[in-house]
Amino acid sequence: MSCYACLGDEVKIVFLLYRMSGILFEDIFDVKDINCDGKKFDKVSRLHCESESFKMDLILDINTWLYPMDFGDKFRLILAQTLREDGYPTDGPNYNPLESGPSRADPFEYVMYGKVYRIEGDEGESTGRLAAYVSYGGLLMKLQGDANTLHGFEVDKCIYLLMKKIAF
Repeated sequence: MSCYACLGDEVKIVFLLYRMSGILFEDIFDVKDINCDGKKFDKVSRLHCESESFKMDLILDINTWLYPMDFGDKFRLILAQTLREDGYPTDGPNYNPLESGPSRADPFEYVMYGKVYRIEGDEGESTGRLAAYVSYGGLLMKLQGDANTLHGFEVDKCIYLLMKKIAF
C-alpha cells in the first residue's frame, strides 16, 4: 500500500517494530543499466536499478574493483541506522563488531557507511514521491520513490548500506 494511514493496525505494528530494529529500507533490486552517462572512474561504476516490491528507483555508485556488478544482476539492499541486530545504536565508523557479537552485516558481501545529505520532493509535490541522497565517502546514492517508504530518512542521519547478490 502506498499510504501509511490506509494500513491495518496489525500491519502498522509490524512496520513500527521493523523501524525500531534500525532498518530504514529493504528490497530486492534489478540492475537495469550501468554507467549510462559513461564511465568516469576506473574502479567505480554507477548502477541504475529498480526495486521489485516498492517500485523504487536507485542510482548507486559502487567500487567495482571490490564488488563487481553486471547488467541484469539482482541484489538485496538494506539501509539501516545500526549494524546491531537488536536495533541498539552504534557509533558509526567507531563501531567494532568484534566487541558486540554478531552483526547485521555478517551475511552481506558489500557494506558502506555514509550520511544523508539531501532529501527532495518531485516538482508539484502532489505525486508523493521523494528522493533521498546519501554520500558514502564520495560514492553517491539516490533512492527515489513513494514518500511513505522514505519517511525514516533525515538530512545528516548516518546510515549503513548492505548489499548481497542473489541468484534468480
